[in-house]
Amino acid sequence: MTEIATNDTPPLTAAQRELARLRDFIGTRVIGQEHLVESMLIALLADGHILVEGAPGLAKTRAINVLGAGIQADFHRVQFTPDLLPADLTGTEVYRPQDGSFRFEPGPLFHNLVLADEINRSPAKVQSALLEAMAERQVTVGRKTYPLPELFMVMATQNPIEQEGTYPLPEAQLDRFLLYVRIGYPEAQHERKILDLVRREARSPAGVSAGSAPFQTLTQNVLFDARREVLDLYMAEPLGEYLLQLVLATRNAAAYSSDIPRWLQYGASPRATIALDRCARARAWLRGRNYVIPDDIQALAPDILRHRLILSYEAEAEGITTDKVIEELLRLVAVP
Repeated sequence: MTEIATNDTPPLTAAQRELARLRDFIGTRVIGQEHLVESMLIALLADGHILVEGAPGLAKTRAINVLGAGIQADFHRVQFTPDLLPADLTGTEVYRPQDGSFRFEPGPLFHNLVLADEINRSPAKVQSALLEAMAERQVTVGRKTYPLPELFMVMATQNPIEQEGTYPLPEAQLDRFLLYVRIGYPEAQHERKILDLVRREARSPAGVSAGSAPFQTLTQNVLFDARREVLDLYMAEPLGEYLLQLVLATRNAAAYSSDIPRWLQYGASPRATIALDRCARARAWLRGRNYVIPDDIQALAPDILRHRLILSYEAEAEGITTDKVIEELLRLVAVP
């Protein structure tokens, strides 16, 4: 449910009202996955990319599809398979026999929103082509470099159940994702609403919006205004130091615990600090505040640090997970 301004907070800006409207629109069509919906919006506001892990049928594809329907942006879905080639993503030079020249045909990466479905089903070359585009915001084919759209977000998914025939992403490539979100099954009351929603959609060829006013999509300029407001959001200096110490503790955990150094082989990179700073501001902004609170940092720490920590063999032997390590760090690092 979208938070609104109270007497203790300033009135919502125009961009905040528009994003709240978009969030409510997605919430009526993606039920029981509030964390996923908020994470997508945070990634959009922080100008980053998101990796989502969950079992089949949990509305991962539907969520970004609905997001694309709510903003004035192009959406494209790519099903990653073992026979996929890098050119299938980036595009290729096509020969024109009429004049003997070559013309570049852009690939799916030249859309605003890209769903990389089951990214771990394709080999390393394809994954690298995608992740390079995510990092550099451009594609090089032959001797020419082509810029990607200013609004460009990748949502990649992977299935945690089937691991046969998969190509796990290396840690260095995982680091390119702003957030690594894990989602689970919806609760019983949400699943009842999902069933009702699917029944309504099946009865109406136009979908659940049939008979009601169409949703007015958000323009890209609204999103760019929102990003600027997020960057200007106030974060108190003690909170900035807390954020920094939380990340530094993954590299020097001996000062906090005797167990965590045994569990961690490598800590989080500076990208984690940058991601935590921007995402905490985006979360606060989405909730109608013009300042960051400790809960913004703590709530996002698992999704930001989960894929940036490399466990030791000792931790794996003891059954320790990265989420357990993050939980311990949040408990040990003092909140200002």
